[in-house]
Amino acid sequence: MGESMAEPTKSMWSKLILGGSIVGAALLPIGALGSRFGLWEFILGFAFLLVGSIIAAIGVVVGIAALIAANKRGLTGDKPAIYSGMAISVLILAVMGLQISAGVGVPPIHNISTDINDPPQFDAVVALRGEQANSLEYPDENAVLQQQAYPWVKSLETERDPADSFAHAVGVLQNMGLELVNEAPLQGLIEATATTFWFGFKDDVVVRIRPNGAGSVIDVRSVSRVGLSDLGANARRIGEFLDGFAGA
Repeated sequence: MGESMAEPTKSMWSKLILGGSIVGAALLPIGALGSRFGLWEFILGFAFLLVGSIIAAIGVVVGIAALIAANKRGLTGDKPAIYSGMAISVLILAVMGLQISAGVGVPPIHNISTDINDPPQFDAVVALRGEQANSLEYPDENAVLQQQAYPWVKSLETERDPADSFAHAVGVLQNMGLELVNEAPLQGLIEATATTFWFGFKDDVVVRIRPNGAGSVIDVRSVSRVGLSDLGANARRIGEFLDGFAGA
């Protein structure tokens, strides 16, 4: 008669490490999506991310100690849960680390324009931004910081006439997935809004098209509605537009 082998049991510590890591991982999308759907302000959403990261950091430290203890006591049943919890915690920290690293080396600004002396002005978007939104004034101190960080953000000259440039610019904005807010061909003005997936942050974009001989000069401005630093998002968006306009 064969003797059945008892399955190794898991200690409460290993269960807590795995459970804590799952809670920490869940806090990231909950905090972001709650902000997107208006359940709470984005500051509280950031707090969810912070708490999730703290739980993950604790999980890694406690997990290492638990593994050492499990090896000494021969608690083989604890190891799968501990390893799984630590893996989830490390993944959380890696995701948050990537977000933090995106802000390293970029200035704390959120208002970017190809023309820093005469930035394109918003029209229809103004009424959509709300009273608590960032100012649409382009601060003088922005110019120096922007030029240092994004020297390639400049006006684009094209051989396309203004009418052709206007239609082409509309197509580029649509291909970028932006929501068109205003198309004013007589003013050479196009306004659009970009919305992030997780937090639902909105950045407003205006494209200005002016005659330049037989061609046109294109200027773009992108401004975040909330927050101090945009982590370089507005400059990247302008770069994507300029590349898309020049490449087609």
